[in-house]
Amino acid sequence: MSSTPSQPALPPTHRALVLTSVRDPLDIAVAPSHPTPTPIPGSAVIRILAATVVTYSGDIFRGVRPYSFPKPMVPGSSAVGRIAAVGPDAVALQPGQLVFVEGFIRARDDGAARFLLGLSEGATEGSRKLMRDAWRDGTYAEYARLPLENCYALDEARLLGDPRSGGLGYAVEDLLAMANMLVAYGGLRDVGLLPGEKVVVAPATGTFGGSAVPVALAMGAREVVAMGRNEAMLERLRNSSPRVRTVKIVGDAEAETAALRGENDVPAEVFFDISPPGTAGSSYFKAGLLSLGQNGRASLMGGQWVDTPYPGRAVTTRNLQLRGKWMYERDDVLAFVRLVEAGMVKLGAAGGIRIAGRFSLDEFEAAFDTAAANNGPGLLTVIVP
Repeated sequence: MSSTPSQPALPPTHRALVLTSVRDPLDIAVAPSHPTPTPIPGSAVIRILAATVVTYSGDIFRGVRPYSFPKPMVPGSSAVGRIAAVGPDAVALQPGQLVFVEGFIRARDDGAARFLLGLSEGATEGSRKLMRDAWRDGTYAEYARLPLENCYALDEARLLGDPRSGGLGYAVEDLLAMANMLVAYGGLRDVGLLPGEKVVVAPATGTFGGSAVPVALAMGAREVVAMGRNEAMLERLRNSSPRVRTVKIVGDAEAETAALRGENDVPAEVFFDISPPGTAGSSYFKAGLLSLGQNGRASLMGGQWVDTPYPGRAVTTRNLQLRGKWMYERDDVLAFVRLVEAGMVKLGAAGGIRIAGRFSLDEFEAAFDTAAANNGPGLLTVIVP
């Protein structure tokens, strides 16, 4: 499709990372003259300013984690960029706007067809078709074509503006913290976290669990109890707010339950589980459930996709609600962006968030290694095309 007079022409080619196969060493290379995508109905072409690097990206693309996706493919997930061109049915988004691109792609005609942009084709034939035939390429490129509904206009003056003039003073890269926080927000909102409630987060020392702590605080939790094994990360979380308390994972569910409830045996209303793969039967999962009081709610968002035992007596007699959640909904993104723009969720240095490394497309391998080595609360690794 040729450009219209209302929007600038796109260059015929651009630079992009292209993954050809999954192996070690990485079969990824920078294509210096990759065809630039053009807008079609229902899409926008984004000039990528900065893109997130998921901490386990290197494991995926080296085949350590057996994720499936079509090949060749441009990897890359959530990003911040500017709209370069839009399809003919765009009525609100306009070229030049700063947007947050979220990488959870959903089919418009099948709610079960969902996949992670530039990472995984999902679990249904519909999701595989959606990635293969429509949205194969991600954001590790100078330009990317994305669904309109995955592009969220941002208040640039507020977010990037000078604090002396009412801005929040963030850098573009700071805005990428929203990608991790959104996962936690989707789970906590799904179980209806209310102001004044006590929340247990376990484990809380990784990227996503660590993000759940400030998100729960911003949603009004009176206390957030963060569990983990890494004492240095736990200390960072303790120092982030007087409403944060930490509990060490010791492998004893009874002792951990007592510690979560605290000296006065106060139950939690919400348990947020973000377990990594390979932790089935962990003590902290049982302790998190047992820390809940009557009608407590558990948000199960972890990667524990195997049969897992749970304390059935407590679940039944306390009327506990266990809700699985994969990622978040579009309404969650809209609501979360409003929280960030209002200053209720802090990003950048104000939110204790640090950029562990900024890398060009040519430095992709260093970016993957840096992200893997910096899997913790408030740590971001960024590719800047």
